[in-house]
Amino acid sequence: MDFNFTDEQEQLRDAVRRWVDKGYSFTRRRAAANAGGFDRAAWGELAELGLCGLYVPEAHGGMGMGPVEGMVVMEELGRGIVLEPLAQALIAGAVIAGYADAATQSQWLPQVASGDALVTLAYQERAARYRLDLCETKATQVPGGYVISGKKSLVPVGDLADAFLVSAKVNSLMGLFLVERLSSGVSTQGYGTQDGSRAAEVQFKNAPAVLITSDGLRALEHAVDIGIAAICAEGVGVMDMTLATTADYMNTRKQFGVTIASFQALRHRVADMKMQLELARSMSYYASLKLNAPAPERRAAMARAKYQLGNSMRFVGQQAVQLHGGMGVTDETIVSHYFKKLTQLELSFGDTLHHLGEVSDRMQDSAGVFA
Repeated sequence: MDFNFTDEQEQLRDAVRRWVDKGYSFTRRRAAANAGGFDRAAWGELAELGLCGLYVPEAHGGMGMGPVEGMVVMEELGRGIVLEPLAQALIAGAVIAGYADAATQSQWLPQVASGDALVTLAYQERAARYRLDLCETKATQVPGGYVISGKKSLVPVGDLADAFLVSAKVNSLMGLFLVERLSSGVSTQGYGTQDGSRAAEVQFKNAPAVLITSDGLRALEHAVDIGIAAICAEGVGVMDMTLATTADYMNTRKQFGVTIASFQALRHRVADMKMQLELARSMSYYASLKLNAPAPERRAAMARAKYQLGNSMRFVGQQAVQLHGGMGVTDETIVSHYFKKLTQLELSFGDTLHHLGEVSDRMQDSAGVFA
């Protein structure tokens, strides 16, 4: 199989890397984190690069690209531990384009592509524990549309977003709806997250909503799978920089008169980190290549990828902190921020143990061997 990237994909990678290197310094990131975890100006710069419209069709002002381009972009943003949730723009673009009616597409997709509308996925509930089919939020049909009542947790930048994609039960079935944040009946409580970004609890009380699709579970599974593939790629970028930063530190830090990189035991630990990084990279490729596969195949692939990424992210992050010694947990040292980002990514869209269960549940007669 050819894993080489096209010239267009490499140009996209270079453009994003240049922006990260020159426009998103660690100082700027720290300032954004201290200011609440979201920088609207940085979001606008991502939109100017066309990244918010990566999955939006060209007919609606987007770039009309696919999962491999999404992987390339998210990997580079991971290298800069960018706070702004571009994965949410990818989810919104793909879901609205793939499931909404023509009027909703025409209204929202150009805004998503331009970055004028930040639309985030609101699906997590306290009792669900990563299960997508458990949903207590209710939607009721009224003249002219629907109203939604319920509460969603850990909604990315939920108190600053312009709209939400909300899962809700209509009688016994699940639908997926679009709700504007400034609509009546919507209240938010924002807070900072472990990695310096932002999330919110969002309450809906008879909030007016637009139906995206009545086949909500299928659409929600697709949305979450897009998110999994995105954060797998982002995790690879973070681990890449974590390993590079650790190697640089070991080549300068001296103990007993020599650099600690000369100690064989520590070199073995770095080799193990590299092994975990490459395992994660291959599974990130696998997730992106399976993103457009039929739903059962896609779901199984995402669980396998997220399980491996979870193990790799935890291992690489913990080893990096250990190899830095006490400095590894200080706020002034960038490796601590890599570690926090990796820890949060491991828990996003289902933690490692959850996805181990998903892999197990999806094993067939092949006992999990890839067909």
